[in-house]
Amino acid sequence: MPPSGQVPTPQRFRHRSIVEYLGLLVVAALVLSSIAATAPQMDALGRGLTRLVAPDGMLAQMFPPDFSRVDRIAMKLLETLQMAVAGAALGLVLSVPLAVLATDRLSPHPALRIAARGLIALFRTIPDLVWAIFFIIMVGLGPAAGVLAIMVDKIGFAGRFFAEAMEEADPGPQDALRAIGANRFGILFSATSLFALEKAVRGSAALGLVGAGGIGVDLKVAFDLFNYDEALTIVLMLFALVMIVEQGSGWIRSKLI
Repeated sequence: MPPSGQVPTPQRFRHRSIVEYLGLLVVAALVLSSIAATAPQMDALGRGLTRLVAPDGMLAQMFPPDFSRVDRIAMKLLETLQMAVAGAALGLVLSVPLAVLATDRLSPHPALRIAARGLIALFRTIPDLVWAIFFIIMVGLGPAAGVLAIMVDKIGFAGRFFAEAMEEADPGPQDALRAIGANRFGILFSATSLFALEKAVRGSAALGLVGAGGIGVDLKVAFDLFNYDEALTIVLMLFALVMIVEQGSGWIRSKLI
């Protein structure tokens, strides 16, 4: 208790212990060493920027964009969207029973709860590009591998989210979905589905870089063949698709919540 008339020192200005100072020192050392070990050298970055903006550099070759294959690009964008929708839908549906098994009050056995939580953690930890490579080996090149990779990624994304929502529900009722209310759970599921779709659309383009279907295949080929004007067209159309999905998703969420 401070003496009468003396204003107490705010928590953020109070003296730290030696352990806290050592922890801050370790974090600072980690950040600085990471930057020194991995950040690009300034001279190399400068040379790269010079080549990029040179009269015959990549930026000059990108403009104007080449719209001669816009019909094929549009079809590949449709395939990308279909991959995202299919993968997100399958992942969200499968994430609900897995989330139920991962909760303390709803899981029928502790072993199932541990296994479900382990699966959710595994699906969240491994990047979707790695899953795409795995499924390419399993089912071959094409959009099917991309759909499976997105599905697994969304099971991890939504499974943890749903499990936490069920854990935070009122423990009185036996059914956690009823505890948070059917209408509220419907809103929660819809909002999560929209976020998952946005994430899937952005990620599905990258999956094509490893051969898992979608517009990423055409983008990689365009860069490999130095068709930078066509690559810019793909990037612009992909940007338009992502913006349409995000704006539509935001509008739907504003009506739900």
